[in-house]
Amino acid sequence: MIPVTKTFLPPIEEYLTHLQKVWDLKWLTNRGPLIRELEDKIKDVLRVKHIIITNNGTIPLQIAVKLFGNHGEVITTPFSYVATTSSIVWENCKPVFVDIDPDHLTIDEKKIEAAITSKTTAILATHVFGNPCNVEVIETIAKKHNLKVIYDGAHCFGVNYNNTSIFNYGDVSTCSFHATKLFQTGEGGALFCNSSELYEKLFYSHNFGHNGPEDFLAPGINGKSSELHAAMGLTVLPYVNRIITDRKKIIDYYLKNLSPGKLKVLKIREGTEWNYSYFPVIFESETVLLEAIKKLNESGIFPRRYFYPSLNTLRYLNTQKMPVSESVAQTIACLPLYSGLEENDLERICNIINSVL
Repeated sequence: MIPVTKTFLPPIEEYLTHLQKVWDLKWLTNRGPLIRELEDKIKDVLRVKHIIITNNGTIPLQIAVKLFGNHGEVITTPFSYVATTSSIVWENCKPVFVDIDPDHLTIDEKKIEAAITSKTTAILATHVFGNPCNVEVIETIAKKHNLKVIYDGAHCFGVNYNNTSIFNYGDVSTCSFHATKLFQTGEGGALFCNSSELYEKLFYSHNFGHNGPEDFLAPGINGKSSELHAAMGLTVLPYVNRIITDRKKIIDYYLKNLSPGKLKVLKIREGTEWNYSYFPVIFESETVLLEAIKKLNESGIFPRRYFYPSLNTLRYLNTQKMPVSESVAQTIACLPLYSGLEENDLERICNIINSVL
């Protein structure tokens, strides 16, 4: 079977070396030395100022919306994983969708201002498949209207834009360290920010509101990760560059061998050092997409309709028409992409898709 992704697992002996430290100290959670070591190493690798490692990639979104949403309207994208929208709803805010750019698949910055009302408190946009939003225009709009900016960067570990980490943009940026991501801690995520004052708020928000053992500044939740997860992250981190290189080779093969002109591929924003996190392709119709998936599945190959459906069509929301996002969601799929995917398997995938096209 060829799944859409496989978790990169480092040599178990290296993982056990880190685990031994956990056993020696008998410190499993509550921000032990491995979590703090991993935060410091990620700051050095990514060149970011502040990071808080969390227990998953959704908690950072919920914390940011809790701090900035104020029960108001949050402008967001309909083309993302459901956590982007559900975090807004979960924190008792209203998602206001803005359609996407058909080439970059990120929120269409040209349509944001028209969606702003007196109730708008924030913009929550997704760097889709690690492809940056137009952060300069979004920042200008946010400053003009006194709005906070949250970026869902779940796919963005290792992405640079204009020679700096994509996590250095926005008031808060988030990431997922889920097992399906190119950098993983099994389950986990992170908050990033540049403001020291905001960092303190984010920190106590993910730690029950603690400002000390018996001092609570404000309401908070348990967003902490564990030493066991940190041990995985410390083991995987040295392999990130190799993982990105492996993924680039696979995407280069797809680009060379899939039928030109029959599929539309993601346009990476100029100035981006991409991490090759996913390889989405857009078919000319949903009929062709479903036929390709059927043929691939029959051969034991399992791409994923990612993202589907368009989030504005979720049953628990009042539907707002988003024609570009809805069209893309109906015709897009991510092809298998992971370290260890063999060339003969890539050849089979391309041959099947090309035969359908």
